Amino acid sequence: MTKKHQKNDLIVNVRPEILEIQETIIETRRDIHKYPELGFEVHRTAGIVSDRLNSFGIDVQTGIGKTGVVGTLQGGKDGSTIALRADMDALPIQETSDIPYKSVHDGIMHACGHDGHTAMLLGAAEIISKFQDTLNGTVKFIFQPAEEGEGGARFMIEDGCLDGVDEIYGIHVWSYQKYGTIGVKEGPILAAADAFTITIEGKGGHGAAPQGTVDAIVVASHLVTALQTIVSRNTNPLESTALTVGKISGGHNFNIIADTVELKGTARAYSEENRQMIKKRLNEIIEGVGSTYGAKIEMDYWDGYPPTVNHKVPVEKLVRSAGKIVGEGVGFPYLSMGGEDFSYYTQKIPGCFFFVGSSHPDQKPMSVPHHCSHFNIDERALLVGSSIYVQLIEDLLIK
Repeated sequence: MTKKHQKNDLIVNVRPEILEIQETIIETRRDIHKYPELGFEVHRTAGIVSDRLNSFGIDVQTGIGKTGVVGTLQGGKDGSTIALRADMDALPIQETSDIPYKSVHDGIMHACGHDGHTAMLLGAAEIISKFQDTLNGTVKFIFQPAEEGEGGARFMIEDGCLDGVDEIYGIHVWSYQKYGTIGVKEGPILAAADAFTITIEGKGGHGAAPQGTVDAIVVASHLVTALQTIVSRNTNPLESTALTVGKISGGHNFNIIADTVELKGTARAYSEENRQMIKKRLNEIIEGVGSTYGAKIEMDYWDGYPPTVNHKVPVEKLVRSAGKIVGEGVGFPYLSMGGEDFSYYTQKIPGCFFFVGSSHPDQKPMSVPHHCSHFNIDERALLVGSSIYVQLIEDLLIK
């Protein structure tokens, strides 16, 4: 039997084993939230994960991908190997919320939900470990550092976390969807996330005598406007891309024509084709604007995470299992142009990344976005995520 939570006509069937340990799951999340760690420096969090996995009788490897942890649970019979992944790192943000488990580390906060991801997977691991003798296959529990911009997944893969794995699944709590919903789809589900810096070199001079100068601010203004045509005129309107110039730096004083300006921005795309198109058009527009205004313009471009692309068969499996937990709450996700290094896993093997609605009950979806200084979640979403993981492994490896 499962316990049913009903809210807004959505029925959620939390697994009874998860209900029995719900306090542990929530307290684990709150503890990690209170003591956040950045990037690869997730030593305390990794220690908690390692100790807990060991206590469940799961074989543990530490130092994977620098500070990652991989737990391996070998079933009683041979079969497929299924990996479940959680990320552990926080963000360099000062928390402004007023909660008992507020971050005690200045300038560091779990503002995206990775504390919840770790707690959900630990809760699922505790229950799945009790099924060991009945498993027809193996479960790998992957706890990864440095998702927020440093690509920790690549380091985990290099250290062999996917060796022998047939499929991989990952969860992200999602404040853009209400509790009781699951967002999942085949194909691209998150965007490629690249970054660029453009340096414009003109010729400065007196603001009252512009003749003979090359005003880098004027050039930058035209360049920013021209770059917007990449999305509005070079992208198929039925496809998703975004290009943002988020920072402009330049100039000396009100009466001095600027000789240099620096632009920083990001490019996002749901397909590799559009990703390469944006990069190509950036270079072409930069060359054209520079030639038109007589400025020297150079760009440094950094390839970030590739698009996160879900595979058909794992999505179908996830939908069946998630449907047993949230029923009609399984649907199309609220999509964003955010990026995720889960993409590196699904480049290597079949996988499925999905969203668990976690909008706080006192707030409307989207009112508390990820990466904001007062980010928080409806903690019942943790029980949903853990339940889906347990249900998925039961459906795939217990026959």
